Amino acid sequence: MMTLPPLYLLRHGQTDWNRDRRIQGQTESDLTEKGQAQARRQGEILATLLLPDGIRAFVSPLRRTRQTAALAVAPLDVPAFFDDRLKEIALGTWEGGSWTDLRTRMGQVAEAADVFDLCLESPGESEAELRARCLSFLNDMTGPAIVVSHGIALSMIRGLALGLDRDGMRALDRGQGIVTELSDGGERAHL
Repeated sequence: MMTLPPLYLLRHGQTDWNRDRRIQGQTESDLTEKGQAQARRQGEILATLLLPDGIRAFVSPLRRTRQTAALAVAPLDVPAFFDDRLKEIALGTWEGGSWTDLRTRMGQVAEAADVFDLCLESPGESEAELRARCLSFLNDMTGPAIVVSHGIALSMIRGLALGLDRDGMRALDRGQGIVTELSDGGERAHL
């Protein structure tokens, strides 16, 4: 477990690719109307929390997270910075395909695997590479922050912060439209 300042984690809202079960990785996609509503809800949640003084926001530079931050964070007048270390895991040649087609091609191995495990075993970025960049980001946290990122990247960030192994990271909720607060060595979901 890491000693960190309070972090408020936001996964981007639903995208057209989430809705259509397409494999995104670092490929660009846009928020759906539902995703925009989820981002606005995250902003409402943040506005009700007693956010610490001096809080900043760090945002993945991918379009879906920038759109989420514009709806959820910008109204709070919090300084925001883009950070490449917050991008989603790169999934190589899988990006753009469908999860259904991938599972069919891979057979029973993929049928039994969680999306988290599939992403960490993709032909793109390795688990070690994702872990290294997420750890680098966390090691640079010197004050409270809002973090807008992606499902797999945030699972890794949460897992590292909480001292979880891969099984523990896999079990984490990767829901959209919520704010996950990491503080005092634990986490709390704000719905």
